[in-house]
Amino acid sequence: MISVATITPNPAVDVSTSVERIVPTSKLRCTAARRDPGGGGINVARVIKRLGGDAIAIYPRGGATGHVLSQLVAREQIASHGCKISEETREDFSVEETSTGQQYRFVLPGPALNESEWRACLECLDRLESGPGFVVASGSLPPGVPADFYARVGEISKSRNAKFVLDSSGKALATALARGVYLCKPNLRELSELVGARLDDEASWIRASRGLVERGQAEIVALSLGHRGALLATANVTLRAQPLPIVPVSSVGAGDSFLGGMIFGLAAGFELAQAFRYAVAAGSSAVLNPGTELCHAADTVRLASRVVVEPL
Repeated sequence: MISVATITPNPAVDVSTSVERIVPTSKLRCTAARRDPGGGGINVARVIKRLGGDAIAIYPRGGATGHVLSQLVAREQIASHGCKISEETREDFSVEETSTGQQYRFVLPGPALNESEWRACLECLDRLESGPGFVVASGSLPPGVPADFYARVGEISKSRNAKFVLDSSGKALATALARGVYLCKPNLRELSELVGARLDDEASWIRASRGLVERGQAEIVALSLGHRGALLATANVTLRAQPLPIVPVSSVGAGDSFLGGMIFGLAAGFELAQAFRYAVAAGSSAVLNPGTELCHAADTVRLASRVVVEPL
């Protein structure tokens, strides 16, 4: 049985390469490009699969790039439903400047989806034969998709007795939270925008996270804090994980790996604190890898034993 379904309304083929130095006008000779399937929900499914779980990825795909995307998803042995659209699936790309170690990320706009296309993604989720225990919706909304799209995903999830998990931002996040989710995973910027306040210290992080729980907007808030670690809040407990002492290579994929590790743990029946450890370990593992690479299972397991989680 598939335990996790992910939905990614704005997927991409992620292209990564490197060059010695980025300068204007000159023709820059890059290394061979690497291509990975991208978009929040697809990345979460990839992480869950790597860690030993089962997931199915639902996403729109169009044109030649959409065909490549489906091939890349299949290459990682992930079950999927690619809902066909008329416009071309986007590509994103990142370039590492090897002389400085700086990374440049270029995110292209997604294709516009008409009503029948975005509704087809919802219908695909609603028609899954094996009801997943978790539904993870992640990423930005492409043009043409209404702000309440994720709220609709949440309603379908609840009707299928699945726990709805959301990683998004802006109006799409706020609209879904108004109807309630099981778990949301904002970063610090997204949480600050959501609550409309500066969050400059740990006390403000805790207050904002607990506020979402107290208002019934989320049962669990998993706040990723980058180089400052992470925080998790529920109605009964607040947990804090300090960052691991590692040297990052790339920041791409850390948030998706964090969420993938968290949901893998919860779907596997881990205690909440242990699932949180896996989240922090997976996010930390991702930044050890270049380009758009996600976490590796062996690194995640190794780092999880080093993550210290303390109740606040």
